[in-house]
Amino acid sequence: MDDLFADQQVGGYQPLAARMRPVNLDEYSGQSHLVGEGRPLRRMVETGHCHSFILWGPPGVGKTTFAQLLSHALDAQFIEMSAVMSGVKEIRAAVEQAQQLRMMKGGQTVLFVDEVHRFNKSQQDAFLPYIEDGTFLFIGATTENPAFELNSALLSRARVYRLKTPTPDDIKQVLQRALSDASKGLADTGLTLSDNDLSILSQAADGDIRRGLNFLEILSDLVEPGATVTHDHLEDVLGGSVRRYDRGGDIFYDQISAFHKSVRGSSPDGALYWMARMLDGGCDPLYIARRLLAIASEDIGNADPRALQVGLNAWDVFERVGPGEGNRAIAQAAVYMACAPKSNAVYMAFNQAMADVASQPSYEVPVHLRNAPTSLAKSMGHGDEYRYAHNEENAYAAGENYLPELISSVRYYRPTERGLEKKIGDKLSWLSELDAQSLIKRYLDT
Repeated sequence: MDDLFADQQVGGYQPLAARMRPVNLDEYSGQSHLVGEGRPLRRMVETGHCHSFILWGPPGVGKTTFAQLLSHALDAQFIEMSAVMSGVKEIRAAVEQAQQLRMMKGGQTVLFVDEVHRFNKSQQDAFLPYIEDGTFLFIGATTENPAFELNSALLSRARVYRLKTPTPDDIKQVLQRALSDASKGLADTGLTLSDNDLSILSQAADGDIRRGLNFLEILSDLVEPGATVTHDHLEDVLGGSVRRYDRGGDIFYDQISAFHKSVRGSSPDGALYWMARMLDGGCDPLYIARRLLAIASEDIGNADPRALQVGLNAWDVFERVGPGEGNRAIAQAAVYMACAPKSNAVYMAFNQAMADVASQPSYEVPVHLRNAPTSLAKSMGHGDEYRYAHNEENAYAAGENYLPELISSVRYYRPTERGLEKKIGDKLSWLSELDAQSLIKRYLDT
C-alpha cells in the first residue's frame, strides 16, 4: 500500500511544499467548513464511513492531500491517476489492482483521479460499475464546476464538496509552521521573518499554499544564515515590487473591499481613490474590471442594466488600446457604476431560487410546460393547454402558471423603486392585476 509519508522517506532533495504536506487533519489548513470539528470530511476520516466524492476547488488548496489523508486513515491502498495523462488502459489497470487486493486480502482501495473533468463521457462512465460495487472508493478532483463538466451519472454516485481558496491568514499559519518545524521545515536554517514579511508572502501566494511555501523556500536560499530578511530579498523572491502585495502595511484585499463598498455606496470619489491605490500597488487593472462586472450584476442589477455593458466595454477598451487609455475606461466605468441607481433584487432572487432548489424536492415540470417532440409525448399530454403568449391579449397569458404546482405562489424577484426597476415593478404589478382578473373570471365562469 502507498504510504502517506513516502515522499518524506525517499532520500534526496524534497521541495519544502512536499515535506510540509499535512500528515493529519490538524495540519490541514483553509477548509474548516469541511474538516473542522463535526464537519463532513472530518467525520469521514474519523469514523471510516465513506462514500465516493468529488473535490472541487482551485489549484493548491489541498485536494490531493486530503485524498491521501483519508486513504491513510482507512489503511487503504492509494492509487492516483491524472486525467491529463491517463486513459481507459490506465483505468482498467487501476480496477484490476483494486480487485486483486479485494479478493486476496479483503483490502480497500482509494482511487484518486486528478483533473477528472478532462476525461470524456465514456471514460467517466468506465468508473460507474466499480463505484457501485465498492471495488474502490472514488475521489475525483477538479478545478471546474462539476455541474457543467462531469456526467450526471457520475455526479449521482459521488457527492460534491467545494474547497475554498485559503485566506492569507490560512497561508500565513502554514508558513509559520514551516519556519518552526525542525524535522521537515526550515527551523534549522535560522530563517526568521517579521509578521509583516509573512503577511506579504501570504498575500503574494494568491490563495495557493504550495506557492507560498515555494516563496519561503526560495527566500531561505537567498538569505545567509543569521542574516536579516530585507526588502530587496522580498523583491527578488516575488519578482516585482513588494508594494504590489503590501503598501504601508495595508492589506490588498482590504483595498478591494473598500473599492467595492465605495461603488456600492455611491461614492465615485471613494471608488477612484481605492482604484488608484490598487493600481499604484501593482494590481492588474483587469482584476478591477472583473470586480466591476460583479458589482454591475450584484449591486446595480436591473436598476440600470447598462452598467453591465459599460463594464464590458471598459474591459474591451483596455484589451484593445492598453493600460494608458484602458485604465481611464475602467475608471469611467467605476464612476458610472458608483453614480448608478442600486438594486440587489436580482442577486437576492437568484440566491433564494438556488437555495430552494438545493433544499426542496425535484418537482416535476408541469405537464402543460413540457416539451412534446414525439407522438408518444403528445399522447401523454405534454404541452396540452399551453397558452402561447404572443396569441394572447397584450402578449400575456393572464393566469398562466410557470412554476411547479406546489410552489406556484412563490415570488423571487421583487424590484426596487430605484432606476429602471421602478418601471419593471410597475409592469409586474400590472401583470399581477391581469392574473387576478383572470382568476376572478375563471371563478365566475364555473
